[in-house]
Amino acid sequence: MCVDKITIKSNIKNYNVVFESEDNFLKELSNLENSIFIVDENVYNLHKGGCLDVLPKERLIILKISEDKKTIQTVCELYEMIMKFAPRKNLNLISIGGGITQDVTGFVASTLYRGVNWIFVPTTLLAQVDSCIGAKTSLNFNHYKNLVGTFYPPSEIHIYPEFLRTLSRGDFYSGVGEMAKLHIMNGENDTKAFIEDLPLIDKCDFDVLLKRTRNCLNIKKSYIENDEFDTGRRNLLNYGHCFGHAIESSTDFGISHGQAVVLGMILANKYAKQIGILSAENEKFVREKVLEPILVAQIPEIDVEKTIKAMGQDKKNLGKGLALVMLKDNYELVKITDLTEKNAGVILKSYMSSNCQNPCRTDVFGGGGLLEYIKLFLFSGVRYA
Repeated sequence: MCVDKITIKSNIKNYNVVFESEDNFLKELSNLENSIFIVDENVYNLHKGGCLDVLPKERLIILKISEDKKTIQTVCELYEMIMKFAPRKNLNLISIGGGITQDVTGFVASTLYRGVNWIFVPTTLLAQVDSCIGAKTSLNFNHYKNLVGTFYPPSEIHIYPEFLRTLSRGDFYSGVGEMAKLHIMNGENDTKAFIEDLPLIDKCDFDVLLKRTRNCLNIKKSYIENDEFDTGRRNLLNYGHCFGHAIESSTDFGISHGQAVVLGMILANKYAKQIGILSAENEKFVREKVLEPILVAQIPEIDVEKTIKAMGQDKKNLGKGLALVMLKDNYELVKITDLTEKNAGVILKSYMSSNCQNPCRTDVFGGGGLLEYIKLFLFSGVRYA
């Protein structure tokens, strides 16, 4: 049988992303010997009467997930729960959930017995289009985001789009944010293709989402296979993250990751325009046609000083200044390490003064107006949890 999959080459071990059209793979995973399932509590409650009904209850750990659970304390709690099953080195750890589930269970898999087999089933759009590949596991420490982590890919990743039906609007658009980033990074043609598909993405059209998800993973694959340990070109994947991660931290994660990345791209583009590497025309095009239409989150109040302090604590900083990845006119990206705190503050204050709250846009997806925008969500087929 022809399997729809992408193979990721890794210095640690090669692994496959398999695109599933039916839920039979879950039964196959349930029949694996020496397996333990770790499942996001919210995902389990939504799907325990459906596709997750096949999971063996006697080998199931239900994990309550939130950003403040992405810590070494949660990892230690999982060690305790897993050891009650008296596992062996040939353990198969299968995690089902979004990016936080991936980070915590991936870290556990990489450290338990110095590494056990790990399979990941991403259930959020953000995890499906971006975080599921790349081999990184990340934990937060106090207010330092992703400070602790390992490189340890799963042996298999299974993408099943039906999980997307139960995403909240905010979680869905968190994934759309990273999807937009990767398409922008791949050039003008991919950016325009993303814009053209936005109305169908909004309607959760599975064919379009699958096409764009596959494209995202292939784009990211091109960055990570030759720089798996993030010492060079892979750094450019942090486009939108330099401001974005800091805004997440300074607002106590009051904005989702993907939406913070969208805001981070807007701010990075603003600075790129200011220093002359991105024209006003291109900055406006990317902002108005790509980024503003998908910035659906209510932006929390941003403390500029706290945000700059968080930027200073970012692990991406190598020099005395702040790191920033920016877009150029030819859709190439450049990383600088000498952004001053003063200039970062000017960009943040400028944005906040002109965008105190997310404005109601009447031109989303080409002129249907706010009423049409609301209708798109009401009839999208997405059941918001």
